[in-house]
Amino acid sequence: MAEGNWTRVSEFILMSFSSLPTEIQSLLFLTFLFIYLVTLLGNSLIILVTLADPMLHSPMYFFLRNLSFLEVGFNLVIVPKMLGTLIAQDTTISFLGCATQMYFFFFFGVSECFLLATMAYDRYVAICSPLHYPVIMNPRTRAKLAAVSWFPGIPMATVQTTWLFSFPFCGINKVNHFFCDSPPVLRLVCADTARFEIYAIIGTILVVMIPCLLILCSYTRIAAAILKIPSAKGKHKAFSTCSSHLLVVSLFYVSLSLTYFRPKSNNSPESKKVLSLCYTVVTPMLNPIIYSLRNNEVKNALGRTFQLMLLNCGFGEDS
Repeated sequence: MAEGNWTRVSEFILMSFSSLPTEIQSLLFLTFLFIYLVTLLGNSLIILVTLADPMLHSPMYFFLRNLSFLEVGFNLVIVPKMLGTLIAQDTTISFLGCATQMYFFFFFGVSECFLLATMAYDRYVAICSPLHYPVIMNPRTRAKLAAVSWFPGIPMATVQTTWLFSFPFCGINKVNHFFCDSPPVLRLVCADTARFEIYAIIGTILVVMIPCLLILCSYTRIAAAILKIPSAKGKHKAFSTCSSHLLVVSLFYVSLSLTYFRPKSNNSPESKKVLSLCYTVVTPMLNPIIYSLRNNEVKNALGRTFQLMLLNCGFGEDS
C-alpha cells in the first residue's frame, strides 16, 4: 500500500469489555480487582515463605518461588490496564505501550511453559531417583534449570514483537481485546503478513508442544514409578508430591490450547477474551491457593511465618 494511502497509528484503543453495559463492567472491575489483589498477596506470600522458612529451601520450592515471581509479573503487565479500561474507561494505550505489553506477555507466557516443564522434571527426579535427588538437583543445577526456563521467552518475545510492530498500521486502531495480544493487533496491519503468521503459528506450536511433551514424558515415568510402589500409602504419598503441579499444568495448558489452537470458526473475539482470562487472570490466582491447600509443608510454613511475625510484633509475648 502506498504511504499516502495510510495514516501512521500512534496509539491503540483497547475495546476490552466495552460492548457490555456499564453496570456489568463495574461488576467485572470489582471481581477482577479482588482476583488481582488475591493473586499479588498469594504469590507474594509464597515468595516470602519459601525464602524465609529453612524447611522450604528444597529445589521444589525454589521452582515454585520462580513460578510465583512469574505470575506476579504476568499480572502486573495485563491486569492494571484492564482495570483502567473498566472503571475509568481509559481505553487508549500508546504504540510503545502496546508493544511493551505484548513483549512482556510473550516473555512471561513462554517462560511459564518452560518453567512448568522444569518443575515436572524436578518431580520426576524426586520420585524416580529419590536417593540421588539432592545430588542431581544441587543449587548450581537448579539455578541453571531456572535460567534455561526463563531464557526462551527473550528471543521469542523480541522477534515476534519487533517484527509485528515493524508493519504499517492503517488508520483503524481498535484492538478487540483487553490487552495487546498478537492476533487482534495483527488484524490492524495493512500489509502482507503471511510470513509472520507462519512464523507465529510454528513458534506457538513449538513453545507450547515442546514443554508439554517434556511434561508428558516426566509424568509417564512418574506414573510407572508410582505403580511399582507396593503399599497404597506409599503410592498416595508419592502422588501427593506432584498432584499440585499436575493440576496447575492442566489449568494452564487447557485454557492456553483452547485459546490458540481452536478452529477459527469457533474462535470468536468474545470467547477468546473469556478463555484468555483463564490463563492471564484466574490461573495466577489459583496457583498459590492450590499449592497452599494441597501441600502440608507450605501450610505449616505459612503458620510458622505468621506466628513468627506475631511474636516479632509483640502479640505473642506474655503479658
